[in-house]
Parts: sequence; structure tokens; C-alpha cells
Amino acid sequence: MRAWEVESPGPIADAPLRLVERDLPIPGPGELRVAVSACGVCRTDLHVAEGDLAVHRRRVVPGHEIVGFVDELGEGTSRFAIGDRVGVAWLARTCGVCRYCRRGDENLCTRAIFTGWDRDGGYADAAIVDERFAYRLDSEIPDEQVAPLLCAGIIGYRALRRTDLPPGGRLGIYGFGGSAHLTAQLALRQGAEVHVLTRSADARRLAAELGVASVGPAEASAPVPLDAAIVFAPAGEVVPHALAALDRGGVVVVAGIHLSDIPPLDYQAHLFQERQLRSVTANTRRDGEEFLMLAARLGIRATTQYYAFDDAGRALADLAQDAFVGAAVLRVAVP
Repeated sequence: MRAWEVESPGPIADAPLRLVERDLPIPGPGELRVAVSACGVCRTDLHVAEGDLAVHRRRVVPGHEIVGFVDELGEGTSRFAIGDRVGVAWLARTCGVCRYCRRGDENLCTRAIFTGWDRDGGYADAAIVDERFAYRLDSEIPDEQVAPLLCAGIIGYRALRRTDLPPGGRLGIYGFGGSAHLTAQLALRQGAEVHVLTRSADARRLAAELGVASVGPAEASAPVPLDAAIVFAPAGEVVPHALAALDRGGVVVVAGIHLSDIPPLDYQAHLFQERQLRSVTANTRRDGEEFLMLAARLGIRATTQYYAFDDAGRALADLAQDAFVGAAVLRVAVP
């Protein structure tokens, strides 16, 4: 099968991905092999390729927004059948017995493994998934529309939940890429007043088209005090701006897996009056199930830029340069 692997992590301009031929993987007990139709291109893939995230698996195949069909079952599987359409996301396996797993916080599992980082992902013709961590997908939503929901959407959903945004509350969104434009749709459909601050003029236009209350550059201030804000941009310097924009008791949530250094905070300006700063770490399977159900019911749709499988390196380079709005998706299956 065809597969893109991270030959040696480094700047995306130095082409750290290499296209190789590999044998088809064989599913083990409790696993499925998925024939990949499409795979979303996530900023975490860029962090893996460039080495911002430590190497967990040499020559790993990136990709954790996988849509495809089950084409082989491992011993003892029972949830799916050959031909079922499934999604594969970032969380690949948890231990199930640590104190975090036992209390329902499997996203914090100390022995969790992740798709496209610890095990090979979806920049390939096929991928292996533990059947317990695969999602059954609605057959009516096209592959390229579903793929970004499986990480960008799920992580945005968890970030929105972490804000404790009150009904009808004012939400600020900093950065407006693949995850943010899905989260904005969810918040709007749930009655929030959404304000978007991002450096990209094209992204500001997309936000306006989606119906947000205001748009502005990343360094600007929202026109009203915010009840909550989500920082999607991987830029630590945005965090003080977001905190300063909060109303009393507001919450800022940082949604990325990687963030540049946060500048020093001023207690009075940024944290006093019970303002809070929170992070998001991965997701639980419950997050995924809940978000996919909501996305289908509320009609949440990704704005997508499609790339041929052979153009995976260009897709990551374009992501690094913010060359498109919304989300990028690799069309893996050969027409």
C-alpha cells in the first residue's frame, strides 16, 4: 500500500514526509483494518512532521481524521462488519484502569496512545484501529465533510464545553482555522453570540459568512466583554489578549496540543475578578459520540480544501502558511 511517513522530523519546507510502499497491515485481536477513503489534515500532523511533538514512533504515518470502510476484522471483533463506514480519531487507546480512566477522564490517561503519533495514521491506503475507539459514521455525509469533524470538530466541542459558556453568552474565538470554524457553527446554533479575532482576512470573511456577531484582527479587542474565549491559534502571545477581553468570571480555553510561550501575565489585568485559564487535552470517546450526533442534527459542515493523496506534503505546507480557510482533506482512495 501507499503511505506517507515522517522520515526525519524537521521544517515542512525541508519535506520531512516521504512516500513509500508498505505491506498492508494486519489487524490484531479486537482491531479493524480500515480502507482509507479520506483523511483530514490537522495542525497536529504538522507538529508531528516538524518535530514540535517528540517522536513517539519512528517513521510514523501521520493522520488522525480518517474516514473509510472496514475491510478486515481481527480476531474477537464484534462491533463492526466488513463494509461498515467508520471514522478514526486522535485517541487510539487508553489503559482503562488508571485513576483518570476510572473517573471518566480517559483523555488524561497516563498510558494513552494516539493515531498518527504512537501508531500509524491515515496518510495511507489503510489503517488499523482498535474497534472500541472507532466511530460509526452517518452514510449521508460525504467523506471529505466528515473527516475534519473527527479531530477539529471533536476538540472544538470539548473546548467549547470547557468554557462553561452560559446560555446566550458571548464567546470570543482567536484564530479561525479547521477547528474554529466548526466550533463557531456549533456555538451559533446553540444560541451564543460569537466574536472572531484572527489575522487572516480570508478567515474573517468566512466567519462573517457563517453569521458571527463581529470579526476583527487578532490583536484587536472584541466590541463587548466576553463570557468566554477559545484560543485556537498556536500562539502564546494571544492568551493575554483573550484574558484581558473577558468579563468578570470569564474563562479562556487553549485548544491546541502545542503553544508557543505565553508572555508574563499581569494579575490585575488578566486574572483578577475570577477570570480563569484552562487547557484542553485530547478528548474522550463520549466527546466524539456527542459531537458527531450534534453535527449531524445541527447541520454543521466543514469548509474544505481538497488535496490529492500525492500532495500530502503540499497540504501541510499550505497549512503552515495559512494558505486556505477552513480545513484541508486528503482524498486517499483512488477514484
